[in-house]
Amino acid sequence: MKVQLQIPCFIDQLYPQTAINMVKVLEKAGCVVSYDLAQTCCGQPAYNAGYKDEARHVAQKMVQEFNETDYIVSPSGSCAGYIRNCYMDMLGNSSAHLKTQKIITNVFEFTDFLVNKLNIQNVGASFEAIATYHAACGALRECGIKTSPRLLLQNVKGLQLLEMKDAETCCGFGGTFAIKYEPISIGMAYSKVQNAVNSGAEYIISTDMSCLMHIQGYIDTHHIPLKTIHIADVLAAGWE
Repeated sequence: MKVQLQIPCFIDQLYPQTAINMVKVLEKAGCVVSYDLAQTCCGQPAYNAGYKDEARHVAQKMVQEFNETDYIVSPSGSCAGYIRNCYMDMLGNSSAHLKTQKIITNVFEFTDFLVNKLNIQNVGASFEAIATYHAACGALRECGIKTSPRLLLQNVKGLQLLEMKDAETCCGFGGTFAIKYEPISIGMAYSKVQNAVNSGAEYIISTDMSCLMHIQGYIDTHHIPLKTIHIADVLAAGWE
């Protein structure tokens, strides 16, 4: 199966190993993976800030770079959800509307693709840790992803997965929300971290590195004995 990658800005610039680990898992699952080096941002920050003309320009570029026949997989429910739900709003009346319509049906968040397209729930990973899962808003609310991450994590050898209170509550990042409403954002991060600590977990696992970056920032600032890790990094562990 041919797969094109959509790599979010956070991962491209700050956490490239997460993208590499996603590729390892996809290739182990039998996928032929390709990545366009000319790829840039999906345009979500501009769109959310109200700059729709600028976001439309980026969306047009993105649509040109992808083909409409292969699946497009992203290690981010936020980016995948944005492309699925907003690209037709910007390009639906353009000459690219037919290609855009085909592309958005082929865009999947990483765990959703593994479980619901490849029918894989066990990738053979091994990760000795106690962890809890944070349901990122992009994956949960924009893509409707609830079970696929947990199914994959439940089959990781050595991983004890605990449920924390309010696992489906926002961490407070929300992209530009964290900048515009910093005190509220920090308060939401505090609640998320405290719930994780109270669960007895050593790690917070999620599908979105943007959430984890925000949470890890709070953890580091307050010297809390807790770590964050993307699910792709967990699924690529222990089988190399």
